[in-house]
Amino acid sequence: MTATLAPRGPDAGGVWLGEHAAIGHRRLAVIDLAGGAQPMTDRPDAPATVLTYSGEVYNHHELRAEFRGRGHEFRTRSDTEVVLRAYAEWGEAVADHLDGMFAFAVWDERASRLLLVRDRLGVKPLFWAHVDGCLAFASEPKALFAHPEIRPRVDADGLREAYSLLFNTGPTIWSGVREVEPGGLLVLNRDGIRERHYWQLEAGPHTDDQEKTVARVHTLVGTAARSQLEADVPLCSLLSGGIDSTVLLADELRTRENPDARIRSYAVDYSDQAEQFTGDVLRTGHDTPYATEAGAFIGTDHSTVVLNPLVLLDPEHRKAVVVARDSPIGVGDMDTSLYLLFGQIRKHSTVALSGEAADEVFGGYPWFRNPKALAAPTFPWLLVTGDEAAMPLHPELDLRIGEFRDDTYRDALAAVPHLDGETPAEHRQREMQHLSLTRWLRQLLHRKDRLSMAQGLEVRVPYCDHRLVQYAFATPWALKSFDGREKSLLRAAGTGLAPHSVLHRPKNHYPATHHPDYNRGLQDLARDALADETVRSLADETLVKPCLDTASDQLQWGHRLRLERVVDLALWLDHHQPDLAL
Repeated sequence: MTATLAPRGPDAGGVWLGEHAAIGHRRLAVIDLAGGAQPMTDRPDAPATVLTYSGEVYNHHELRAEFRGRGHEFRTRSDTEVVLRAYAEWGEAVADHLDGMFAFAVWDERASRLLLVRDRLGVKPLFWAHVDGCLAFASEPKALFAHPEIRPRVDADGLREAYSLLFNTGPTIWSGVREVEPGGLLVLNRDGIRERHYWQLEAGPHTDDQEKTVARVHTLVGTAARSQLEADVPLCSLLSGGIDSTVLLADELRTRENPDARIRSYAVDYSDQAEQFTGDVLRTGHDTPYATEAGAFIGTDHSTVVLNPLVLLDPEHRKAVVVARDSPIGVGDMDTSLYLLFGQIRKHSTVALSGEAADEVFGGYPWFRNPKALAAPTFPWLLVTGDEAAMPLHPELDLRIGEFRDDTYRDALAAVPHLDGETPAEHRQREMQHLSLTRWLRQLLHRKDRLSMAQGLEVRVPYCDHRLVQYAFATPWALKSFDGREKSLLRAAGTGLAPHSVLHRPKNHYPATHHPDYNRGLQDLARDALADETVRSLADETLVKPCLDTASDQLQWGHRLRLERVVDLALWLDHHQPDLAL
């Protein structure tokens, strides 16, 4: 099981065996390269607690000082040992005191108790399954399937989870495999299994005026960014040329202890993009000129990783992405290009900073302002991606996805916290932001974690700092859109930190290739995928065939994504060979 996670932890590995527990770990060494080996125990001779931990705790220096004042002694400089000591102090309440992105397990020998904990926004993954009266857990499902008593199995509920595009947490595509929920923990002891949330978004009062709100956002963004700069290995940043990554990186560089030390920054592009770019529902312009301008403005050593679009058709690259995700649901060429980008970055750096989550935190998506989306009784991204972008499932499966979406939407709205006296408009905007933060964001974080860690690269996301997220969630929509545009607060907080052209450009999503030869190659891959009998039993050929017959230079984004998912389905089936209980 541990060996399957070697790409996530290429630097070292270890296993601890006790009477009632076996704990494994693969390490990506980032802090205290010599001293942070895992699994880590509180005592080398007769350990009472054993820890396996993934991620980073950004307040570990403050906690270390506090614990030393309480008499704790430390053997290492690692944040791992701080988490171990924090459990000794606070037990199950340990997560309340940690700031960062993390997933960890603590086995308490004296209490015969296992504690699983996941960070508040779900940046780091953590899965578990029952095993004949016991429990197995891992950072990825593939590790669970290495257990001799766990088979990859998919039933109708799993297909609904995958292809409804609702991004539930808890249940997964795999039968019997569940996630520890973001902001959640699980306790296993002699009494059984108990789960609970230790953190959730709250709808608190907001008393700051516009000036104070902008200043507070600036402080919170800067604090989050600076706290995540620590590493004993080379660190870089993603820089797309949008407001999110530019403001974040500029704030980090402005306050570094050594302001003359330059940091590498990276963007991705395609060799045909300058000539072939055409706008679509998600993209309004070519990123590269803005990224280059932003890098020069804030003073980074900026590089653009330029990919040949035809490389994205390579079956080995595509298979690596599907294997990394453990899922047939992805975004095709955008996944493959991100995976290849991370591979290039890993040649120089072990840690990268990302502007992910700013759209969810500050209201950057079109659905926050689109009257049709605001009025629609469904998840807003379904109006953007549409059913044309989902792989059509065979009608004989009778999955009733429409009913599933309706039921899930009602449950999702019931979980949204509100304040008394909210106007209907404010009430609806709070629902939209909650849905974006608790569902849409989670699949983006999943994508970024799995594709980066498959290359042995740690990606940090400062906009997921829970204090920033909570403050923004409680801020009224009128303040979040005071200039009539998306991300008003972030734009105002970033004044002077980024070029005017970057601060005021429209929202642009991750780039996709527009080359007709890529479309033609994708159609060929989809035809090959449909030659498989199992693929045909799951996919509705009658709805896929028109996408195959469309001229390659006329293939629309949504229909192209449908083909991407047929190809990924075939790769996923071939790799996992899952039992289908449909």
